[in-house]
Amino acid sequence: MKSLRRIVLVLLASSVGQSLAATAEHVYDIRDYGAAPGGKTLCTSAIQTAVDRCAAGGGTVYFPPGRWLSGTVELRSHVTLRLDSGCRWLGSSNPADYPEWAPKVRSYSDRYRRQSLIRGEDLEHVAICGLGAIDGQGGKFRWQGYKNRPFLILLVNCRNVLIENVSLYNSAMWMQQYLTCQRVTIRGITVVNHATYNDDGIDLDGCRGAVVSDCKIDSDDDGICLKSTCERPCENVTITNCVVCSHCNAIKMGTESHGGFRNIAISNCAVYSPADTKTIYGKDRGMGGLALEVVDGGVLENVAVSNLSIDGVMTPIFLRLGNRARPIDKGLPKPGVGTFHNVVLCNIVATRASKVGCSITGIPGHPMENVQLSNIQITSDGGGTRQQAAAKVPEKEDQYPESTMFGTLPAYGFYCRHVAGLKLRDVRLRTDQPDVRPAVVSEDVKELVLDGFDVPPTAGPAVRLIHSPGAVVRNSGGAVVEADKEHH
Repeated sequence: MKSLRRIVLVLLASSVGQSLAATAEHVYDIRDYGAAPGGKTLCTSAIQTAVDRCAAGGGTVYFPPGRWLSGTVELRSHVTLRLDSGCRWLGSSNPADYPEWAPKVRSYSDRYRRQSLIRGEDLEHVAICGLGAIDGQGGKFRWQGYKNRPFLILLVNCRNVLIENVSLYNSAMWMQQYLTCQRVTIRGITVVNHATYNDDGIDLDGCRGAVVSDCKIDSDDDGICLKSTCERPCENVTITNCVVCSHCNAIKMGTESHGGFRNIAISNCAVYSPADTKTIYGKDRGMGGLALEVVDGGVLENVAVSNLSIDGVMTPIFLRLGNRARPIDKGLPKPGVGTFHNVVLCNIVATRASKVGCSITGIPGHPMENVQLSNIQITSDGGGTRQQAAAKVPEKEDQYPESTMFGTLPAYGFYCRHVAGLKLRDVRLRTDQPDVRPAVVSEDVKELVLDGFDVPPTAGPAVRLIHSPGAVVRNSGGAVVEADKEHH
């Protein structure tokens, strides 16, 4: 039987261009080590034995069609886990099947993570591939605390990681965390994660040289999220050609930002509001489309975002420099205020946004710097009142950053505060219902440029300038500008 299975696997591998000779010697079928199908028998030991045998010379651990149940499996270097079409790997619903584990790399996420279905540290050349699925059965852990809900995939300080084509379902916590990993490729995967709280889709945490492409993400919590829960930045990352929906934020940098974010490119993504699920944590329609945040120190710089289509979420764009100043671990000093500069957003179309409005906000004495938005079109619900137009926006500099943190903003388009060097070019703003708020409110913004500003005529000002020296409004069709006394 084993020889017949190897022949089948050789032919399968040859169909995708692999070497027959190499594949014949290095494919390890989990059934050969005692794995039993049906999803009732625990196969942890059989799968782990196959992985360990494979690691001796490198190769592929093969999961055939069928349902396979296990607890934690330790991945090894030079091992590919290949899930065939029709395979569904099930995570055990028994917490005892997930031994506690603390990686050597310390980070803030240690506070809410100690278990995982698939895990590994200090590995190289590892992969999880194929047309099969992994199902964490996370709904069975829904009412457990943070540390009693296993992640689906946790890889720490690994190099040359490939996650390709698999479908991932129902994690009990974050679906997958890649912490301080280098050269990570996540390509063509499907994630559906609505089993419980904190159900992120993808978390790249302090990673360097990562590519996320051609993925479909549907999550209750943040969809594709860059984090920096230790002092190492997330840098040299590309996110492209993805379809993302979330009840929280579809594409996000933050909340943790200790090391920061550097050299990030996001492009060609479609974001939409979840239609088939109700929220556990966020909002039914989704809280944010694109959220760029620095609140725990760190630097956010050299970020380029282009060609996004956003439909139905509350706040299409949320940019925030705050000062929550949460240290990585207890007893450590609080980090200083971070920096947010050199950010370019272009070619973004958003429809059916809420009346909350978008915000671009730093904090007093710590402005964002050199932020540019161009070719932006946003249509929102509208319906803003005179009372909302006159509202004072609290600073909330030490609070958790979220697109709804300020409530309904005094601008239906963009509320901008504490920024040095802000350019809005070719921005078109519309509302479905009449809205008496200005399209843009600028407060403590230096060197604001509004060029090619397209808004409908209103009874009040289209632009309100408050302590915004050097503001320039041009090519804007006679939009009414109201400035405070120092600008009259």
